[in-house]
Amino acid sequence: MSESFQSQLDLLRSTARQGMFRRIRRGIEKEGLRVDHDGRISARFHPEGLGAKLTHPHITTDYSESLLEYITPVYCRPKDALAFLGDLHRYTYRYLDGEWVWPASMPSRLNGNDSVPIADYGSSNIGKMKQVYRRGLDLRYGRIMQSIAGIHYNFSLPDELWPVLQSMEGSEHLARSTYRSRRYFDLIRNFRRNSWLLLYLFGGSPAIDESFLDGRESTLPRHGKRTRLSPFASSLRMSDLGYQNKVQDQLKICFNSLENYINTLRHAISAKWPAYEAKGVKDEQGQWRQLSTNILQIENEYYSDIRPKRVAKHNETPTQALEAGGVEYIEVRCLDLDPFDPLGISEDEIRFLDTFLVWCLLSPSPKVSDAECDQLDLNRARVVANGRNPDLTLLIDGKEVSINTQMHALWPGLEQVAELLDEGDDANSHREALSRLKPRLDHPESTPAGRMYEELTARECEFTDWSVERAKMHAEHFMAEPMDRAREALFTQLSETSHSQQQDLDGEHEPSFDEFLGHYFEQASEPRVAKAD
Repeated sequence: MSESFQSQLDLLRSTARQGMFRRIRRGIEKEGLRVDHDGRISARFHPEGLGAKLTHPHITTDYSESLLEYITPVYCRPKDALAFLGDLHRYTYRYLDGEWVWPASMPSRLNGNDSVPIADYGSSNIGKMKQVYRRGLDLRYGRIMQSIAGIHYNFSLPDELWPVLQSMEGSEHLARSTYRSRRYFDLIRNFRRNSWLLLYLFGGSPAIDESFLDGRESTLPRHGKRTRLSPFASSLRMSDLGYQNKVQDQLKICFNSLENYINTLRHAISAKWPAYEAKGVKDEQGQWRQLSTNILQIENEYYSDIRPKRVAKHNETPTQALEAGGVEYIEVRCLDLDPFDPLGISEDEIRFLDTFLVWCLLSPSPKVSDAECDQLDLNRARVVANGRNPDLTLLIDGKEVSINTQMHALWPGLEQVAELLDEGDDANSHREALSRLKPRLDHPESTPAGRMYEELTARECEFTDWSVERAKMHAEHFMAEPMDRAREALFTQLSETSHSQQQDLDGEHEPSFDEFLGHYFEQASEPRVAKAD
């Protein structure tokens, strides 16, 4: 443990006892495919009773018409976020008409690329833009990759904490937003150095249905008639089978500063890519195929296990929002669904994430060199494909170190941060969560990926059949529990309101889509002046 880490812990204890860390804010975004009772991806439209996906604040879709996305409000108590997420599921099951929400990150049974329907957001220009963006993803990467599901965890520290940290560091001369952004990037760099630990602890995707390969070759071992099952993988979702892109690898975004991050993304949105240029933005009939022929169509196309974020205003892109106001929160994007939990995420996982992220913030965080950036990518690749192998090593400071040794080396620091977060909390929620998760360090079979592997092999069960069973169990769990009545009324009202808002958008007199898109990219290229604190 470094001296600066220990001194920060000691100085923050009195602040923690006053309840500072109980004001951490978090929100959850959870994806899940709709499937039929045979485990096939749904070909139906988004259920009308769930509202309009373009305008509903909590129930929408991600890439596919079949890929539900739930978005909770921001909460200070994990239980409140989980309760809201649970009621979103309960409300959904009233309108699924015999379908289920798939419990796993890797998709259900597919029937080729076209079996994954692209989401339709209506006839407004913003709705068309969302669909054309998705057509571009299909053109560049195929739809099958876009059928994968996961958890995005949004996290921010209390506003009152930043002046305390600033005073401790002697950085009062910096504008508050500048300091906050700098420290969030400290956190992000340490997250990237150590995100392999999250992939090991919470990875839950060691198997795929054969249909996911769509004829591609794979070295994954066969299991049964339709399953490929890795003996050691933690998260195939985060492997080269899932959210990986070789074109984007050249961007080398290693998060050394907010300015570097924004400039790199701006370059990617404006720089042409020959293979995409060859495809063109429109087909022979003049229909849009992609938003642009650049490395990225828009910022959201950049795949990363973590992102700095700020809520954008009207006509403001994500990078412009960051440029003007600095980092407001961070989004963790490397989490698989836990197929054993009906919600896909547990309170223990949330408590661990909070501990891990504060530990990343308080630990020394030097800038990442290109060589270290390659090392971090290598460690993540090793863990996603081989994380449960007891002989696995990681490259730490240029040396090969056993993953088990490295996990145990990090754990005492995490326990100290958990103790800090629990100051003044008789429940010791963070320490208890770490205590329950610690056995996973020495028992990879107790991780979600390990448990799935054990069940599939012990029962000689296909991945899709096993997942169908879990989907049915989760559906019965949600349908057997009553909803919060006030929330039920809220969801009903939001569904009705979202349809009205969608109709209003579709009925507006707008410029042509070509003009709209030209104006969008012109606006997106303009820098934003940072606001004074």
